[in-house]
Amino acid sequence: MVQDSKRLRYGWTTGACAAAAAKAAYIALHNGFFTNWVEITLPQGKKVIFQIQRQEIINKNCAIASVIKDAGDDPDVTHNAEITVKITKITTGSGVVFKAGPGVGVVTKAGLPLPVGEPAINPVPRQMIIRALSEVIPNPDIEVMISVPNGQQLAQKTMNPRLGIIGGLSILGTTGIVVPFSCAAWIASIHRGIDVARAAGIDHLVASTGNVSETAARQLYPLPESAFIEMGDFIGGVLKYLKTHPVRRLTLAGGVAKMTKLAQGHFDLHSKRSSVDFVLLSQWVKQLGGSDDLVEKIINVNTTAQVFSLCQHKIKLADFIAQKALEQVKEALFPVNMQLDILLFDRNGVCHGRA
Repeated sequence: MVQDSKRLRYGWTTGACAAAAAKAAYIALHNGFFTNWVEITLPQGKKVIFQIQRQEIINKNCAIASVIKDAGDDPDVTHNAEITVKITKITTGSGVVFKAGPGVGVVTKAGLPLPVGEPAINPVPRQMIIRALSEVIPNPDIEVMISVPNGQQLAQKTMNPRLGIIGGLSILGTTGIVVPFSCAAWIASIHRGIDVARAAGIDHLVASTGNVSETAARQLYPLPESAFIEMGDFIGGVLKYLKTHPVRRLTLAGGVAKMTKLAQGHFDLHSKRSSVDFVLLSQWVKQLGGSDDLVEKIINVNTTAQVFSLCQHKIKLADFIAQKALEQVKEALFPVNMQLDILLFDRNGVCHGRA
């Protein structure tokens, strides 16, 4: 598939790949041989075809198939991962039972859409797999074990360890389709992180824009691991979710540039979707007592870091920015009332502003 506006290829979720592999293995058990291609139905009803990589009939009750995940043009850590499914016939009336094989995680913390102890195969992928199996034979009684070679290592590049998903990757996807750079997976991980924290009774969350600000914030707040949310640029996603899933206290920590964007009313902090208004920033500096010469310099700088460097020891710009950001957050959360903290850090993790 191709995204027309940017000519970026769409891809397939791990859930869609698992459904295709499961169906291929079940067809092989039914027919006695594999086919190289298999068609499945996505949640919205669209039918798509997958090429089958591994093809192995173990015995009359067990078969293994795999699909190589194609994430399209999305920078997905699971791109080219082999999603392997082993299906085994089980007792009549058992239905479909899911197991985590090597490289697929297990849920160890409450708050996720699966009970503790369950394999990290999300609800929609489970439904896709059951539907795919049912397209071969209705009401299947099958154990489905999903594994991903190198999945445990790949999972370290995801939020799974922080979410309490141990041992490997999650099998994900709500549509079956990966939209390049949609950021949906990251925002979903943020939401799950909030869910896990709330379920653990944690009432103070610290959401950070990056590793430096999170590391620095950890020095200030001796909180459990689950209290720390890696929000990246998606502060809007954090605030929108907290508006309906509130906590007692929220701390937002970030670099001076991103928090200046927040102070100026931006809730998507990515450089492609928002930028610092240096004219407005110069007006704030003037409001704080900055000289005409300083104001003129600020209008012509290239980076926010330069602005803070020029203002250092002259005016308390960082605290002013933090206060402005606090006001934006309060307005975004209204009428929900939380105790709020805003922290501004430089690239060395030194806190320059707080509100």
